[in-house]
Amino acid sequence: MNDDSLVAASATALVMLLEKGEVRPHDLLAALQARIARVDPAVNALPTLCFDRANGMADALMTRPVEQRGILFGLPMPIKDLTNVSGVRTTYGSPIFSDFVPEHSDVLVEHLEGQGGVVYAKSNTPEFGAGANTFNPVFGATRNPYNTSLSAAGSSGGAAAALATGMAWLAHGSDMGGSLRNPASFCGVVGLRPSPGRVAHSRSTQVEDTLSVDGPMARSVEDLALALDAMAGDEARDPLSKPRPAIGFLDCARRRWQPRRVAYSPDLGITPVDPTVAEITRRAAHRLVECGVIVEEAHPDFSGAHEAFQILRAKSYAVTRSPLLREHRDKIKPEVVWNIEKGLALTMEDIARGEHMRCAIMNRVANFFQTYDLLLCPATIVPPFPVGDRYVARCNGVEFATYIDWLAIVYAPTLAGTPALSLPCGFTAEGLPIGLQMIAPANGEGRLLAAARLLEEILALPTHRPIDPRPPAAAGS
Repeated sequence: MNDDSLVAASATALVMLLEKGEVRPHDLLAALQARIARVDPAVNALPTLCFDRANGMADALMTRPVEQRGILFGLPMPIKDLTNVSGVRTTYGSPIFSDFVPEHSDVLVEHLEGQGGVVYAKSNTPEFGAGANTFNPVFGATRNPYNTSLSAAGSSGGAAAALATGMAWLAHGSDMGGSLRNPASFCGVVGLRPSPGRVAHSRSTQVEDTLSVDGPMARSVEDLALALDAMAGDEARDPLSKPRPAIGFLDCARRRWQPRRVAYSPDLGITPVDPTVAEITRRAAHRLVECGVIVEEAHPDFSGAHEAFQILRAKSYAVTRSPLLREHRDKIKPEVVWNIEKGLALTMEDIARGEHMRCAIMNRVANFFQTYDLLLCPATIVPPFPVGDRYVARCNGVEFATYIDWLAIVYAPTLAGTPALSLPCGFTAEGLPIGLQMIAPANGEGRLLAAARLLEEILALPTHRPIDPRPPAAAGS
């Protein structure tokens, strides 16, 4: 296979070739290196490369018997630049850490490498992952492959853009307020926020945090399930982590389970939505009727979501970032300064109120899933916006008070503790991808992946094929 055919292949197909010895990890790394040199200057998705380390890891992997090479057998993966990789520059998108090189990898990276994943790059992220638009003072902005004048969203924007342009087959990301789902929607790939604890990660500043999770991105649902299989599993250093399930996620995705009854909501009752986004996602959701699925317009009661998320996010920022505010205030972007200070100003009564509201939302959502198998809604409330806009300030005539208010449609499922997936579901008239958010009950990733694969087959969009970055003049053509 030549480089172009390797780049175009699915992750699951390449893993089979790696297992048979028909392709070597080094072949894939060479194809990626050539592809990155050709297309990354247009999107700036992978600012830090570590191919020497990757080839060394591939060398070591190939000395093992095939059955000891993990389920990825040497498939390369980039890691988001919020997550430590030993010996590789890791900046968190912040000038404070612009020269930081960690000695030890995050638990998540250890698990991926233990399953035969080969790390070759760090993917771009906003400063400390904040803002849902991938730009930072260290590396600049990541651009949308479908129109390079637009945002790739965030905070896993580099991962999504790399997948869409053929610079990755699988990618790692993380998600608090939609950071796996927003960029997946903007870039026409699949992103999954798993249930809290599904993917173990290192915990250095707080143990009980379940707002932020790590998870996979890919070009297709099957590839996404493969990546989740490689990431999932318990870990003694992460007491909230869950054991690997008896049936793998790829097997679950391939099973012919389908939902009986699903709910669709254009707005979850809590946010404005661009009419085009609502129309495209509604039309996609109702395609499930073709399989005999009942689709009804309904949603749980998400009242209190705005206040609860503002409180609990601010608390998290105060816990994790307040030492940096004291020492490096002038090097932190204003939105993050605001979030830290908001957290430091919280009273115990505020925090208790936020936790109580979150528990109420979790219980109401769990009760909702007694009636419906899945909840469907937009993954983002707008199509991709100009890359120079720091965040979405207004939608459908509504002005937002803060830089995170536009993310309500994704932070509501975060509060509920449910797995949520963004699936490409259509394109605007300008040729920009739109994602459908598919939400399942807590710990329901297996059935969520099966349903997503079913709808992916019905929609039959070409998003699994990587594209060359499109300048504004060529976008939509």
